[in-house]
Amino acid sequence: MITSGSNQSLLPDINIRNNYQYGDIGMVLSLHGQVYHQGYGFNHEFEAYVAEGLAEFARIYQDGKSSLWIAEIKDTIIGSIAILERPHQQAQLRWFLVHPDYRGIQLGKHLFGEALKFCQDAEYEKVYLWTLGHLDAARTIYHKNGFKLLEKNKIVQFGHHLVEEYHVLNLKELSTK
Repeated sequence: MITSGSNQSLLPDINIRNNYQYGDIGMVLSLHGQVYHQGYGFNHEFEAYVAEGLAEFARIYQDGKSSLWIAEIKDTIIGSIAILERPHQQAQLRWFLVHPDYRGIQLGKHLFGEALKFCQDAEYEKVYLWTLGHLDAARTIYHKNGFKLLEKNKIVQFGHHLVEEYHVLNLKELSTK
């Protein structure tokens, strides 16, 4: 289970699982749609974007090559992260999100650590992700874990002017250090 100095009373109630189950795709979609609309004012295009990616995950899912972690309290999703198998010994990290009510208790750090361990165990050489420039807390976790920012693009998407970022972690470099 997770340990943290704050909000200790919440932690025993959090269940983190990565045994992909029917209905998980819908729960991740719902969490993302709600949090990004309420927190950032993203329009319906964002939910469609997430739904398309989740549909791809469901189509290509292979146990041991891709994985989805769900953090929940009493069957209510409060966080997620996923790894998707990509060509050339690469993996893509997606849908990393902790509900705002559960931030600050190390849940995101724990989910992220589980995803990176999975990538190492699956012997991926690189992990990459696309994110948005205004998501500072997530970017801090990426950089602390060795991800490098390789690309930035200004885009108009989800009803906003945004900066899209591409980050990469070379796992081969980590294993030689």
